[in-house]
Order: sequence, then structure tokens, then C-alpha cells
Amino acid sequence: MDKQVVLDQELGSFSDNERLKGESNFLRGSIAKDLTNEITGGFDSDNFQLIRFHGMYQQDDRDIRNERAKQKLEPLHNVMLRARMPGGVITPKQWLAIDKFATDHTLYGSIRLTTRQTFQFHGVLKPNIKLMHQTLNTIGIDSIATAGDVNRNVLCTSNPVETELHQQAYEWATKISEHLLPKTRAYAEIWLDGEKLETTDEEPILGSNYLPRKFKTTVVVPPDNDVDLHANDLNFVAIAQDGKLVGFNVLVGGGLAMTHGDTSTYPRKADEFGYIPLDKTLDVAAAVVTTQRDWGNRSNRKNAKTKYTLDRVGIDVFKKEVEKRANFTFEQIKPYEFTHRGDKVGWIEGIDGKHHLTLFIENGRLLDAPTKPLKSGVAEIAKIHQGDFRMTANQNLIVAGVPTQYKQQIEDIAYKHGLIDKKTSQQRINSMACVSFPTCPLAMAEAERFLPEFVSEVEGLLLKNGFDEQENIILRVTGCPNGCGRAMLAEVGLVGKAPDKYNLYLGGNKAGTRIPKIYKENISSKDILAILDELLAQWHSNRNDSEAFGDYVIRAGIVAEVLVSKRDFHA
Repeated sequence: MDKQVVLDQELGSFSDNERLKGESNFLRGSIAKDLTNEITGGFDSDNFQLIRFHGMYQQDDRDIRNERAKQKLEPLHNVMLRARMPGGVITPKQWLAIDKFATDHTLYGSIRLTTRQTFQFHGVLKPNIKLMHQTLNTIGIDSIATAGDVNRNVLCTSNPVETELHQQAYEWATKISEHLLPKTRAYAEIWLDGEKLETTDEEPILGSNYLPRKFKTTVVVPPDNDVDLHANDLNFVAIAQDGKLVGFNVLVGGGLAMTHGDTSTYPRKADEFGYIPLDKTLDVAAAVVTTQRDWGNRSNRKNAKTKYTLDRVGIDVFKKEVEKRANFTFEQIKPYEFTHRGDKVGWIEGIDGKHHLTLFIENGRLLDAPTKPLKSGVAEIAKIHQGDFRMTANQNLIVAGVPTQYKQQIEDIAYKHGLIDKKTSQQRINSMACVSFPTCPLAMAEAERFLPEFVSEVEGLLLKNGFDEQENIILRVTGCPNGCGRAMLAEVGLVGKAPDKYNLYLGGNKAGTRIPKIYKENISSKDILAILDELLAQWHSNRNDSEAFGDYVIRAGIVAEVLVSKRDFHA
């Protein structure tokens, strides 16, 4: 009996999402017809899900939802679009075009840099959706497969110093992205008025029902783990010789999402499968994706990600199937080490003599405020910049490839618009939050709007307890347990449960290679600060040399180390 049939019998009936995908005519559904419906600003129930495969989520402004209901108005439906930008590289010309669209055609006027190393438009009303896709298409950008049950935007280490190695890694991130894209013409037909062909669509990698759940891929260049590889299903860790890329270590099965109250869900690190030469990269990528396609759980979406498939069938069984499909046996893992995570804010000179300026963008939100016109500042830089921009997986922006003669001019613009602030602490730089309220429909507690003030409180606690301004902890906040803010790889992670109620997790590490464990459940931000005050005092008094906070809380027995997530995370 076929292995897939056995798995189907074990897991039971398919979820309704499988019906939806199967009946969608390769992701077309009735989206085109829905666009002409002027009675509602939203999409119907199936199309509400299908537009995600086209890179969009239907949202509304939750701050005004109740008021609109009192006025007998439907919620202010709009969409958020996430662009497909493998490796986060964007040209100044492209940037100016997205800046203009955000200004002219979105409710909020902002550009949001995300943890998926791309940008998002928030607040695009139905009449402007097609214009948005067509505008992006004219500058060589799309949003194909940045959401939904597909391989999403491929991340790549932003490392601006080793220029040649980064360029090679970035090129592979682009190749992987293109190789794993849906082949259906639905996107071109609906949004770009593409010609409707009478040919039958085929999806040789993703299949007619696409993947059981979302799938995330990275290309990582040690020693920088700036993309948090353990948050992703499939990871290619670059192995270099004499500064040139020769192959990848492959890690599979990472993921951070979970569900409150469901102990069958948990965050999980990726497992090492082995080393591959460059010419096997696309074969292995397809083999991992198709194995997950065929073996993943299509009955229970909460257990549908690759991490659960590995734990259900066994790592060795999954790995052997990948080897069979790729017609290649993994070699032994090559030595690698991560010594840094996050972004190096400020100027760095590359080995090619060009300069790279990493701008810290708090929460990734580029918007003009009276004292900090950040969005206008980036646009002014884009007008004179001769290199490219790199959006990072930590919501920051790198002005890359700056010749010496332009360095001062770009720095002056950045200072003038508040894009450089020497008072920004290391604690603020190493803190991150997801979007959450008011636009995310899954949000349970504040995150993006909550974080700046909360970081100020933590900064005060660090100084109070004797730490200097360079000391910091990796701090992350998410408004729900879906993991967008990557709190499950933080030394201190807050996961929202209700307004001003969070689960507090402790014990991740600086390198991003350890999952934290719950310390207190469903507590207020005030209570969290009181707990941190006490723990920071203990850390200062009892730490070993330069021992990091996450390492200290495990050594001191404040929380137990999570070694095997399935066994330890909820124990």
C-alpha cells in the first residue's frame, strides 16, 4: 500500500481547506467576480482564504469595528499585501514606486518591513487592489505565494560585508524561490489581465491541492543567524571555501507557531539532515517540499507543518524519503557556527571598499511623524542612492553598496529625518514585535504599539540593576501564538492571550538556537516588569563572567532547558 494512503488512513478526513484548494481551479476561485461586487468591501468565505495564495490577507481596522457596527456598517474591509522579495533586495527605483503607492492608495500611508524580509502594504481598499498588483508588476515585483499553503518568501542573510559570498547566497535564494513557486497562471490572469489559456494547469512540485500548510525557507551565511533559521521548515546553511560558496548544510523542520491550550502544538528547532553540493540544491529543495506535500497532515491544520510530520514519521524516515526523491545521499554536516544574530546597526565597510548603512526601524514601520519623517527620509536616500536596499529579517533596512563619495550625503539625510538616532539603546535594537492590533485579525494583545514603551521600562530596569547601556536581552512580543514576532527564539518572549495579558517565556539564547520555556501564564505587563526586575537583579549578582540572560535563567534552574520540544516544551 502507498505510504501516502497509509498516512491518510491514520489521520482521518481532510480539513475544509483541502476542499477549498481542490475546488479552486488552481487558485482562481471566483476572485475575479468578487472584485466586481461593490456591495461589500470584502471577499466571500472561500476567496477570503484564496487571496492569501496571491499574497494578501483580508483585514479591517479593529479600533473602529465596534463603532461601525453601531452605525450598521460592515467592518472597514481592506487587504494587507506582502511582496515576494527573495533575500530582501530592492532597488531605489522600486522603492520610490512602492513609497508613492503607499502614500496615494493605502489607508495608513505606511510601508511595513517584516520579519519575512520584505515589505507590506496595509489598508488597501478593494477598488485599489488590482492597481496595486499592476503597479508592482511594472517595477518587477509580485506577491505570488507570500501567504497560503505554499513556500513563502525565501529569506537570505543580509551580510553586507562579504559582498561576493552574499551575492552568491542571494542568487540561490532567488533560484529556490522561483523553483518552488506555484505554476498556475491564476495570478497573471486575475491581477495583470493575463490571457486565459485553454491548457491544463500543472503543479509538479506543489500538487493540485498545494501544501498541507505554510512552508518557509532560508539561505543562511554563518556566522550570522540574522534570519533565525530555526523558525523555518527548510534551511540552507552556506558553506564557503576561500570566500566562495561551495555547498549547503541542510536543516529541516523548524517552526514557532503553536495554539494556546493545545499541548499537541509546540515550537521546534530544525534538524540537521546533512551537506549537499550546490548542484543538488534545487533537487533537495523540491524533495523536501514534495515529501511534506505527500506526508503532511491534511486533517488537522494545527499539526500540519513540517515539524509535526518529522515528529510523527521520524526524522530518519523523512530524511531517507528526501534522499530517494532527490537521488542523492546527504554527506556529513560540515562545521559551522553562529556567533551573531540581529543586525549591525550603523556603517560597515565591505571587502569591496563600499559602505553599508543599517538603519534601525523600530518595529519595521516606516511612516512620517512630525519629529521623525522616516518614510520621507528613505525616499530622499533612494533618489540619490546608486546601490540597493536590503530589507532584513529583523525589520531593519540596509542602504547597501554606497561609494565613499556618497557616504556623508546619505548620512546627513538619515540624521535629518530621524533614521539615525545615537540615543537608541542596544536593548531597543534587540527587541522586536509583530504587527498585531489594529489590523491583524488574529491579534489577542498589543505588540507593535506596545513594544516601544515596554522597552523603555526594560531599559530602566537594566540601569537600575547595575547594567551598562550596552547590556541587553533578546526581547520579542507577539500578539498571538502564531509566531510572526519570533518570540519563541527570544531570551524573553511575550505571547499575547488577551488585552494586556501575556504568557511569559524565558531561556532562549543569543544565537537563536534554543527554544524558551513558559515561566508565567496570562499575566499583565506590570507583573512581567516586576518579574524581570527581580530576575535581572539575580542575573547581575550571580552571572558567570559575561553570561547572557537566557543562559543564566537555565543554569540557575529558573526554567528548564528545552532540548526536545515535543517532550520538554509543555513538561
